[in-house]
Amino acid sequence: MAETAVSLAREHLLPKIVEAVKMLRDLPKEVADITEELESFQDFINDADQVAEAEEDDGRRDRIKKRVMRLREAAFRMEDIIDEYSIHEENNTDDPRCAALLCEAVEFIKTRILQLQIAYKIQDVKSLVCAERDGFQKQFPLPTKPSGSRGNQNVTWHKLRMDPLFLEQDEVVGFESPRRTLNNWLIEGREERTVISVVGLAGVGKTTLAKQVFDYVHNNFECHALITVSQSYTVEGLLRDMLHQFCKEKMENHPADVSTMDRRSLIEEVRKQLRNKRYVVMFDDVWNEKFWDDVESAVIDNKNKSRILITTRYEKVADFCKKSSFIEVHKLEEPLSEEECFRLFCNKAFKYSFDGHCPEEFKDISLEIVRKCKGLPLAIVAIGGLLSQKDFCVNEWILFSQNLSLELERNSELNSIAKILSFSYYDLPYNLRSCLLYFGMYPEDYEVKSSRLIRQWVAEGFVKRETGKTLEEVARQELSGLIRRSLVQVSSFSIDGKVNGCRVHDLIHSMIRRKAKETGFCQHFGEHNESVSSGIVRRLTITTDSNDLVGIERSHIRSILFPRKEELTEQFMDKMFSKYMPLRVLDFENVGLLNVPKALLNLIHLKYLCFRNSWIESLPKSIGKLQNLEILDVRQSKVLHIPKEIRKIRKLRYLLGDEISFVATKDCLGSMTFLEKIRVLRVDDEGVVIRELGKLKQLRNMRISGFRAEHTKSLCSSIHEMQFLEVLDIHVDYGHQVIDLPHMSSLSTLRKLFLYGKLKKMPNWIPQLQNLVKLSLGFSRLSNDPLESLKDIPNLLFVSISNNAYVGETLYFKDEGFRKLKELRLKDLDKLNSIFIEKGTLPSLEKLVLKEIPKLRKVPSGIEHLEKLQVLKMKDMPIEFEQSIAGDGGQDHWMIRHVPRVQIKMSLLNIVAKANDMYRRSLLTDAFSQQPAQI
Repeated sequence: MAETAVSLAREHLLPKIVEAVKMLRDLPKEVADITEELESFQDFINDADQVAEAEEDDGRRDRIKKRVMRLREAAFRMEDIIDEYSIHEENNTDDPRCAALLCEAVEFIKTRILQLQIAYKIQDVKSLVCAERDGFQKQFPLPTKPSGSRGNQNVTWHKLRMDPLFLEQDEVVGFESPRRTLNNWLIEGREERTVISVVGLAGVGKTTLAKQVFDYVHNNFECHALITVSQSYTVEGLLRDMLHQFCKEKMENHPADVSTMDRRSLIEEVRKQLRNKRYVVMFDDVWNEKFWDDVESAVIDNKNKSRILITTRYEKVADFCKKSSFIEVHKLEEPLSEEECFRLFCNKAFKYSFDGHCPEEFKDISLEIVRKCKGLPLAIVAIGGLLSQKDFCVNEWILFSQNLSLELERNSELNSIAKILSFSYYDLPYNLRSCLLYFGMYPEDYEVKSSRLIRQWVAEGFVKRETGKTLEEVARQELSGLIRRSLVQVSSFSIDGKVNGCRVHDLIHSMIRRKAKETGFCQHFGEHNESVSSGIVRRLTITTDSNDLVGIERSHIRSILFPRKEELTEQFMDKMFSKYMPLRVLDFENVGLLNVPKALLNLIHLKYLCFRNSWIESLPKSIGKLQNLEILDVRQSKVLHIPKEIRKIRKLRYLLGDEISFVATKDCLGSMTFLEKIRVLRVDDEGVVIRELGKLKQLRNMRISGFRAEHTKSLCSSIHEMQFLEVLDIHVDYGHQVIDLPHMSSLSTLRKLFLYGKLKKMPNWIPQLQNLVKLSLGFSRLSNDPLESLKDIPNLLFVSISNNAYVGETLYFKDEGFRKLKELRLKDLDKLNSIFIEKGTLPSLEKLVLKEIPKLRKVPSGIEHLEKLQVLKMKDMPIEFEQSIAGDGGQDHWMIRHVPRVQIKMSLLNIVAKANDMYRRSLLTDAFSQQPAQI
């Protein structure tokens, strides 16, 4: 019997054990293999996707897209397995000796079982990927060379794309100002050859504008040519096209062997045609940033005002020309005015029925449709052309407007708009596509703070680390790339020129939402009764707490956003997060959330967790379970105390709050060595937190409150350990507390400095900060004019002096100081009664704010010299000050007449006080006027 058992074990069990051991040994290699295979597979999916996009037959296109979605789902499974392995490895650093300990033997076995499960999953997913790839190729074979997105164009698209090249002068609407600018650049200017680029979003009118200007000026040149470039071009084809046009213009025959010439011969022929001539060549629709390398040697520089005119969606195309040519760039960012859009729409919709005039009964609905186009000529022309074919029935047009998003997707004459916009999407690298699609997580016309977006990209893994840069710095580069491609619009900048807020055009947003749904990238739930699709969904935006949602497949979801302000019920939250999800991003910003759901604390993959502007009052001790968390945001919530268990989150890089107390864990703060940003950290009475900060050598942004003079030595010591510190913000609790930080030579990387507390004198290390762009002083009580110390800081862009930071009577801007300063704020300075500005100082100042300066009764002397001043804001200033600059007779009004925006505001309290003062004066005046005359 025993022999039989041994025999069976040898025959059946032993091979299984050997196989399992081999699988465990080979697991790291297998993971590396499928990681490499994933990149190849994503390229295959990209090619398949473009085949689907180019297919004209609706039925076949839908079948291809269904198969492409199956390919994507296989790729999602690969990604999940790679992530599962990574998390497992990071959280289980095995020591083989631990197996010898009985108390750890069980954990050792569990680890090996998990690893074995991953190994079997890899086998399964490899088979799935192979089957899906082969199945797709068998049913819809890809061409040997993947067809470009321009390979199979339908007639409607081609007409929309080419129409701008053949518009008559009277058909063009708008562009008066940019047309004058381009005319001047083309005809006037330098002798050297100059490249002039018109850059902007697809459909914004680049070709229309450039072609109109080209037609207007080309007779000023001896040679001219207009070449359509597009994405798929050959250099030889461009050169032959140029030769044909030059020869045709001179009514000459082109060289007989032009069709067989190689590139060098073609270049020589083009140069021969252009030698000693003044020429203009327009290259329309340039995509490749290195395009200039292909043509630069052919377009000879004759030093006689020759010009190259380029239209492109990609700003880098223009930048690439800088290395060997002068350039001028016009960004076509300003949309057409509503009046111009309406006129353009009427030209298309009513041209052949009402002589281009809108019937009165159609005006309201026509304006509504035009506004939805957000100034994009491409959409206005296409929609106007389509409506011109419909019955002129107001109710039918109203229905069309209400369903415009659906019409853009399903109407064959309008989906060409989305197709034109989608070319920019397909031109993006794979990771940038994901970055762009992420805008689809947010509602239409939503302004996203760049810091929020960038952190979400990083948490999602869209950004790859680069040597010498943080992940956030790399992500900001990626955002700039989308902006330079005219896909993302900047809505606001910070003082140092960084993108602060951004959004996408509504039509780009529609294209993104369509792509996101097609690719399983993300889906909205609760919007227009939209339900979650049956396939794999990677990300969710939830605007409802309906229990219908809890039945969806959640094992592949990586991000959830809740762009709503209503309260989420505890019942919904518990059900929503009761099942496993590999979530990386969970954003409750602005959501009515009272407590942190217990189920959240099992989301071990989570990297980004935001409760900003929610109602939560505390973080549970179990927060320490989120060992992969990198960003925790509790700003504008009621969270004040951090539990000591947070020290277990070793990877935490950003800890953001309004005021965070580490009393419970002050001795452990130093163990969180990955921290890069912490705000606002409340200092404990003993100053232990200050000493612990010295262990956080990666800190780049630090704001502390409750600082006291006795903490000075510890803080200086800690700051000296922070070689990457860029932002330092120190607040005291009481005005008498002194901030005295001597010998801070280690702060060479500092860019922003905020000191709110008493200063004995202006610290001598501040003027040495070569990288400082922003400085704010409050409660400093400096008696000496601080401007003398600050005026020569080379990169200073913003200065705020407030809350009696200066207690002198005069501020003097002199000696041509503050060369780069853009914004100056002076606020709540009780003794200040005069400001002098010498001519030549503050030459770059764009914004000046004066607020609550009770003794300043006259506008700063010399303000008339500030030629770049755009905004002058004043609030709660003395009535004499306001009267002196009043436009209806103020004696100093002439000094601010050149400022475009002058704003005078008053708080309600001051309005009442000044009204009472004026009332008392009027009573006195009346009393004097009623006294009998003295004889």
